[in-house]
Amino acid sequence: MTAKATGQPANASDVLLEVEDLHVSFKTHGGVVQAVRGVSFQLNKGETLAIVGESGCGKSVTARSIMRLLPERTSKIPRGSIRFKGKELTQLTEKQLRELRGSEISMIFQDAMTALNPTISIGEQIMEGIIRHQKISREKARKQAIEMLGLVGISQPELRMKQYLHEFSGGMRQRMMIAIAAVCSPSILIADEPTTALDVTIQAQIIELFRMLQKKTGVSIIIITHDLGVVAKIADRVNVMYAGKVVETGTVQELFYSPQHPYTKGLLASVPRLDTDTTLPLTPIPGTPPDLFSPPKGCAFAARCEYAMDVCGAYDPEPTPLSDKHAVACWLQDPRARQAI
Repeated sequence: MTAKATGQPANASDVLLEVEDLHVSFKTHGGVVQAVRGVSFQLNKGETLAIVGESGCGKSVTARSIMRLLPERTSKIPRGSIRFKGKELTQLTEKQLRELRGSEISMIFQDAMTALNPTISIGEQIMEGIIRHQKISREKARKQAIEMLGLVGISQPELRMKQYLHEFSGGMRQRMMIAIAAVCSPSILIADEPTTALDVTIQAQIIELFRMLQKKTGVSIIIITHDLGVVAKIADRVNVMYAGKVVETGTVQELFYSPQHPYTKGLLASVPRLDTDTTLPLTPIPGTPPDLFSPPKGCAFAARCEYAMDVCGAYDPEPTPLSDKHAVACWLQDPRARQAI
């Protein structure tokens, strides 16, 4: 989706992050996977942007590209721009990126057991980032780490500083991840599936924690998820991705109450509802995602779309603005096809 069709506010001073025409590919034994194919969006100061889609659609790759956390030997950004506060991130050296990560942009990974070091105490892992980026003494770093643990809802933070990852529950580990990511007051937090594998009660607590941090610090958040319930509770805007592209973008209200892309409608229809007859089967999206070793010509969703026309399989649709913040890449929005919706 082009920058012109992402539906962003015109005030440039509010824009914190700009991603434009981003392409990411991976070399594998089977060929080159075109994981991200022309993604564009903006993130504004103090807002929460959700990126949703089924597994393999490119949402996590997009997020990791922002922090340049993709494997250097197998990944490539052949085209595109990632600008943070006007600075082009694709041109930074590894040393410059290390200074940026943690201090300006932080990432919260899905699995704390693989993201954190199980042989080093939680306190040392939090203090490491503080000392590196803020250049302060260990005693001041320890005090700041204890305050952050308390802020994210960890009881007895001084005692917890000495403990190790295996001594915490899943919800507590996620709070630790958030504490480590937020301790240096970054401008952007990127959360990759932060509530996966947590029960609904803990999910609600983690979402409330994000809200509290955003209210207290003004941090902007990008949340990567497939859980539309999480999106409804926390996001301001939503990008729907399919086959490496953003197919629809808009506010939460626009996406939930007036979805326009058939894929977005399919995602919403497949979510169980409390007012649905429990004797009826769920409504899945038929078919399978396309092969990104050789992406299809035209709209990637055409093979699974009940509204597909000849033009859908021949030409890739351009984004159509529907409002200031709502845009959709679908041929059904062409004036000549409106009656087919």
